[in-house]
Amino acid sequence: MSETIDIDRDKQRLRVWLRLLKISRQMEAEIRERLRLDYATTLPRFDVLAALHREEAGLKMSELSAALMVSNGNVTGIVERLVSDGLVVRVPVSGDRRAMAVRLTDEGRESFAEMAKTHEGWISSMLSSLGDEDADQLLQLLDGMAISGGTSR
Repeated sequence: MSETIDIDRDKQRLRVWLRLLKISRQMEAEIRERLRLDYATTLPRFDVLAALHREEAGLKMSELSAALMVSNGNVTGIVERLVSDGLVVRVPVSGDRRAMAVRLTDEGRESFAEMAKTHEGWISSMLSSLGDEDADQLLQLLDGMAISGGTSR
């Protein structure tokens, strides 16, 4: 009997994970499309701007890559285009002649602030069926989850 309960519990947890994944993918697809249509931009560009918005002094490319959990190569092309668009600038890092930091320009900060406010509204709208108490409870449940790293092999 205990084995049946374990299998049922495992299947239920698998269904929870699949549901979370499905909702996350649907929301991400919707956000990507809205960013494309409303701002002629991409989610990776939005993510770079968001990371730089949090760090007013700017970030070295390696720090930016680490913050976004992507390779330097992935960030370089995005930063190049943002520089061309006047949204970010490269600035020398004091004490390291080879390193450059990237930071938002005033235009970049204003542009991101507008996008971020709109983005927040999109998320709120997408999750509008979730009441305040349910949202609090869901956050509490998700915060309480401990995900163990590594594999079981």
